[in-house]
Amino acid sequence: MVNLVALTRLTRKLLPAMLQRRTGGVLNVGSIAAYQAGPNMSVYYASKVYVLSFTEALREELAGTGLHLTCLEPGATETGFGQDSGMGRLDMFSSHAMSAAAVAKAGCQGYRKNADVVIPGWTNRLIVTGIGFLPRFATRKIVGKIQGI
Repeated sequence: MVNLVALTRLTRKLLPAMLQRRTGGVLNVGSIAAYQAGPNMSVYYASKVYVLSFTEALREELAGTGLHLTCLEPGATETGFGQDSGMGRLDMFSSHAMSAAAVAKAGCQGYRKNADVVIPGWTNRLIVTGIGFLPRFATRKIVGKIQGI
């Protein structure tokens, strides 16, 4: 509901005033999960695809209006998500997670530069790039193994 409905409703509510002022914008928080299927977390991963696609499409629709539309796509981040989702036991949360402050800083910097997508951290960028070279069936299997399926 947060990733789809709240994001869409808030954008719809706030966008008209920004368009009228020709200033402002939207920084949506997606995830590198948007670039792969996530067995045992299929709805979460799919919702992150929506965040990315919605932001990119809206950015294109609003080109030339002066508004910034950026999608922040972090990987594992030091928040309560790992523990709450049951994924805290995974190596990516214990050794590869970025601090929330570093992720927020990267997102704000990217937004100010009017970047379309911000993937903070070289490890996260490597993961997203590497996924592009694999067939989708392989990424499903790999993500499933990482998540302990």
